[in-house]
Amino acid sequence: MIRVLGLWILGLALYAGWPLFAQVGDTPFVLPDWVSAEVDISYGTEAEQKLDVYTPKQAVSGKRPGVLLIHGGGFRGGSRKNVLRVYAIPYLRKGFVVTSIDYRLTATAKAPAAVNDTLAALAWFHGNAKRLNVDNNRIIAVGPSAGGHLALMAGMVNKQAKLGPVRNLAAIVNIFGVSDLGELLTEPNKRDEIVEWIPHGLGQREMARAMSPMIYARKGLPPVKSVHGTEDPLVPYEQSVRLTRLLREKGVTAELVSVPGGKHGFDDRTWNKDIYPQIFEFLERQRVLR
Repeated sequence: MIRVLGLWILGLALYAGWPLFAQVGDTPFVLPDWVSAEVDISYGTEAEQKLDVYTPKQAVSGKRPGVLLIHGGGFRGGSRKNVLRVYAIPYLRKGFVVTSIDYRLTATAKAPAAVNDTLAALAWFHGNAKRLNVDNNRIIAVGPSAGGHLALMAGMVNKQAKLGPVRNLAAIVNIFGVSDLGELLTEPNKRDEIVEWIPHGLGQREMARAMSPMIYARKGLPPVKSVHGTEDPLVPYEQSVRLTRLLREKGVTAELVSVPGGKHGFDDRTWNKDIYPQIFEFLERQRVLR
């Protein structure tokens, strides 16, 4: 039976003043000795446009697959350093090169800045793939919450949107990310984090639509694996259901891992026993893992 985080954790978060859209990860930790790191690399001119690259030290005969890892935090907070244990280490164990990125947050720049930055970071990854021994055709995007939204945007946005450079992804792993921002601008699902991130004014609705991965659904997109708790109190579970259904209607490979009773985050046992095996099996079928 899948175990999920208890309601007391959410209550504790509220009491402590933690952001409700908090990334699901943990504080910085000591990297295992089998991982090498290149840190504090700039992919742009803004202070927050930084990334770190993590590579397994074990030698391989060919090129490695790559992960663009995008932290959560409701576009208000979070850090590329704080998602490593939960979201980087499992991929590193599978031989991926992981590029973990920061992006401009709401206090610095509202939408579409975070999307612009994510696309720029993906372009940097592609541009440096040869040096990093990464196969350009096997780069995926992964992120929780706001990071899930940005992972979807990285793989779904088109050139016509003029949000930044568009590069190919082999797959997207969306962990309870928002796919329809307009739904979160008003009650009953209103989220202050989204209201703050989308600039106010007459064009707010139009910007929310342009920032919604749902509107970019079309044939030819990379495969999408979504993970969502059925009782998520922050991002409605139904958003991932609708996104998966819409992508399938467009002829895109799309799958949803539903975590019964799951909230906005899962414990280690759930990740290791129930979620990651399905993610890696999916990536094997997409020929990302070989």
